[in-house]
Formats: sequence, structure tokens, C-alpha cells
Amino acid sequence: MQYILQAPKILQGTIKLPASKSISNRALILNALACKDRSDKEFHLIGNLADCDDTNVLIEALHFKTNKIDIKASGTAMRFLTAFLSARNGIWEITGSQRMKDRPVRILAEALNALGAEIEYIEKEGYPPLRIHGKEIKGGEIDIDGRISSQYLSALLMLAPVMQNGLRLHIQGELISRPYVRMTLKIMQQYGVKAEWSNQFIDIKPQHYQAIPFKVESDWSGASYWYQMLCLSADGNILLEGLYPDSLQGDSRVASWFEDLGVHTEYLNGDIRLTKTAQKVQAFTADFTDQPDLAQTFAVTCALKGIHFHLSGLQSLKIKETDRIQALIDESRKLGYVFSEKNDNVLEWNGERTDPDVKPLIETYEDHRMAMAFAPSSIMMEGIRINHPEVVSKSYPAFWNDLESVGFAIDIKE
Repeated sequence: MQYILQAPKILQGTIKLPASKSISNRALILNALACKDRSDKEFHLIGNLADCDDTNVLIEALHFKTNKIDIKASGTAMRFLTAFLSARNGIWEITGSQRMKDRPVRILAEALNALGAEIEYIEKEGYPPLRIHGKEIKGGEIDIDGRISSQYLSALLMLAPVMQNGLRLHIQGELISRPYVRMTLKIMQQYGVKAEWSNQFIDIKPQHYQAIPFKVESDWSGASYWYQMLCLSADGNILLEGLYPDSLQGDSRVASWFEDLGVHTEYLNGDIRLTKTAQKVQAFTADFTDQPDLAQTFAVTCALKGIHFHLSGLQSLKIKETDRIQALIDESRKLGYVFSEKNDNVLEWNGERTDPDVKPLIETYEDHRMAMAFAPSSIMMEGIRINHPEVVSKSYPAFWNDLESVGFAIDIKE
């Protein structure tokens, strides 16, 4: 399926954003660890759960209707469940999509095994699917490379209080995606668990989680596409519901970065209003180590605005739903922009152009963020087509409906 997009001249409306899947998925694991009897009733303690693929597969898995779990394309569910199931009695098998089978899980599996778990690979060494022999985990001290995905660290940290000896985590080197680790610890604290984080060590002693009513914030990552659309539009204003200045989410940084690109954020009572302002920079430089999910948004926006950019800290993009750095290079060339990559963690654009495709067809590579980051390009270029637009269901199922609600026209080509 393809969508052919036609954008409105002025962008104006109110958007109910999806709930944060990062917070939703952490709350689901912590709620399950807190509740002895896991049922629909306990899940209802969590208000405003994300309604997206990544969260729905986790909810389904946590009902334990089978010991063979398919998490499809959800990397978060794969990592969180690998840790969670290692401490739940039984023999479990966890698999996913073909792309998931190509995403490494060795670092997490070996860390858990070193702490007393019993996890084995069913097919390819170091990759899903996994067979997990769930049992009580001893715990102890372990070294972890800080450059790995924060989801590995979060998976270990959330399990730490139920380990016999707790966990002392030694983070080696630079910690990437620090806000996601901080988010995990803050939510754990709300569920009654204390952690000590001093320099490169995180210590969590054996403790009990407490089941609590919990409400999930709206998703700042999803908000980034509305910043992008308003930035590219001639004029307008957008109200986004359910966002706060003191958010748990590192992607709330999008607000300050877009101030330089020409979008102002006004914080209201639990909502934000976006308005157009003057562009303040001709070049944009930022380190996305802590906000990797925003990289596609800024790369596409800057190119379309003629703003040269240097985006660093992109090392985790190579192992996302696709190789996002290469995908950005390939698809942006179709729009006439020539990006370059350095050292597997930097993406640059110095203004180099090439002839754009007459009717660009954007491939999405089973990656929701490719679809959503390139859809706003239809504001600047006519005839943009998005291939497999349904991939947005991973995090923002209502994305296309929301675009139509503010005046986008979408033609469907089967």
C-alpha cells in the first residue's frame, strides 16, 4: 500500500497525542512485578496506556496465555521480557519478526546468565528466538558497556529488586540514552523501589514493588512530527494535549531544539501550544546520544529548510528497526539531498544537492519513524508517496487520521 500526500497551506488544529510507549512498557513490567495475580484488573491500574503495537504485544505476553511468545517487531518487548521471563518460573520461548531475529540480544542474555539466569539461543547464536528457563535469579555485580542500547540496562534494572542479592551495575565508558535510564529509575521509584546512582555505578538492593495507580504521559517523540510540520508550514498553530515541561521523557528536548528552527512552545495546563517564529540558525549541530529517536525528524526538517547540519551520537540507529542512518541517506537522496555518514555515529549535510525524483516514493523499511519523519516533506514537495504507511501502528496508529484532521489529503494506492 502507498499513501500519496497533499498538505494544507496553513497548519491548525488540536491533536490528542498517543501515550508514551516507553513509559507504558516500563509501567507494565513494573506493575507485573508488583502484582502476584496478573490480570486485566491490575493492568487497569495504569491509566492512558499506549495503544500501539509495541505496547499491545507486551500486554498480550503478560497475560501468559502461552509459553511461546511472539513480540513481532517490538525491540522494547524483546529486551524487557527477556529479563522478566528469566525470573518467572517456567520454560518460555520468545521470538519476533524476521528483522527482530537480526537484532542482537547477546549482551543482555549473557549479562542475565552471569547473574544466574538460564537463557539459550534457539537459532542463531546471540540473536532471538530465545528459550528461557525461568527461575529465581541470584543477582550480584556486573559490568555493562554504556554504549549499548539503554533498553538492555533498563531490563536489568527493573529486574534487580527481585534478584536474591539485588544488583550492582557498573557502567563502563560513556552512557548513551541516559534519559531512558533515568526514566526507568524514576518510574521504579514511583513503584516503591530505591536505587543509588553514583558516577558509573547503580546499586539496587532486594526490595518489593508496590502496585499503584499510574498515569502515562503523552509521547514527546510523537510530538516531534508536529513540530516538524509546523516548522515546514507557511503559518499556523497546533495544540498538543498531555505534555508537561518536567517530563520523564528525554525527547522533551525537541521543544528547545525547535526554538532555533522557528517553532515556539507555550506550556499550558497539561498541554502545549506550538506557534511559528523566525528561524534563528543557518546551521544546526546537536548530539543525539540521549535522544536517538529524534534524529530522523531533524535530519529531514533541516534539509528541507536549507539548514546545514551535523548530527552526532547516532550509534544506536544502526540497530533500530532498520539501519536508520543508511535509510536516511537513501530516502533523502530521492528528495534531492545528499547526506554523508561518518564513523557510524554522525550524519551530516553541507548543502549538497542532486536531482530529486519526479514523484518520490519513500521506503519505510518496517520503521514507523521513517514514515512519520518523511510525511511532512509533502508540505514542501508535491507528490510525496509513502510506501507501507501502516508501519506507524508500532507507536502512533492514529498518525494518518490526525494528519487528515488538520487538512492533509491522503490518496490510497493499493
